[in-house]
Amino acid sequence: MEIGELKAFVEVAHRTSFRQAAEALFVTQPTVTARIQALERELGERLFDRSTRVVHLTEPGKLFLTHVERGMRALEDARTSVTDFRNSKTGVLRIAAARVIGTYVLPGILHAFRVKRPGVEIVIRTGRSAEVVEMVLNDEVQLGLTRFIQHPKLNAIHLYDEEIVLVTHPSHHFASQASVTLADVGREPLILYDPGSFYYDEISSACQRAGIVPNVVMQLDSIEATKKMVELGLGISLLPHSSFVQEQEIGTLTSVDIQGDYDVRLATTILHRKIAALAGPSRAFIDVVQELPLNRNSTHATAGEA
Repeated sequence: MEIGELKAFVEVAHRTSFRQAAEALFVTQPTVTARIQALERELGERLFDRSTRVVHLTEPGKLFLTHVERGMRALEDARTSVTDFRNSKTGVLRIAAARVIGTYVLPGILHAFRVKRPGVEIVIRTGRSAEVVEMVLNDEVQLGLTRFIQHPKLNAIHLYDEEIVLVTHPSHHFASQASVTLADVGREPLILYDPGSFYYDEISSACQRAGIVPNVVMQLDSIEATKKMVELGLGISLLPHSSFVQEQEIGTLTSVDIQGDYDVRLATTILHRKIAALAGPSRAFIDVVQELPLNRNSTHATAGEA
């Protein structure tokens, strides 16, 4: 049973004429006749009553027409679905993101993406960078947004570098100074976020290079909790700039420059498996992200404005 035979059957059924069906299909009348006969042989039933000039469906033909038309509509829907996926109009996009990126940067990116691709369903998972890598490697997600990681099975597309800055309460004595030194920071109660993160490792390395032993009084696995502790005056912190844009705008937190060779920046990348070709929503997402001005410090606000 071939698609050409089914199309011929539907045309004859609706036009009640082999000749008109042939004209509609741009084939000869004998071709239409041969296709109908092939169907009848396969089904073991006559589909049309040909005893008059006007062709009529038999009872088996009427039953068959109902199912064929339903199948033809399903086939057309299937074609449309694949075309829409290829054109990135529909489909499911699964993304894993490191927690900070997923909380403060990704919402703005998704806003821009949804404007251009409203028909794509989006599934987001968050975790530490190592967990994001595993999700990409295991094909649980198509894309991973995380700090720069090299892996032989993954491609990494660089997006932007984010500065880790000194954050204090506006009433802290640092807030009235143009800048401070890393040694000054080392003498203050320091609240750090996520000891297992890239942030923590980079901050620790910067302190070691400067010969500073920081006065760490608190370590938290939540960046929101970290900010609340600083807002309450329990200490100062070093945080990704994107994570406190809102607090800086409303005046509950402020940033202070650090003098000297302190320059801690973390690269943010999109990861995808080398063996998986980028297509459909994945390709469209990367195209949208690369159009956004994510290289400025106010990462979250910038992405949201796009």
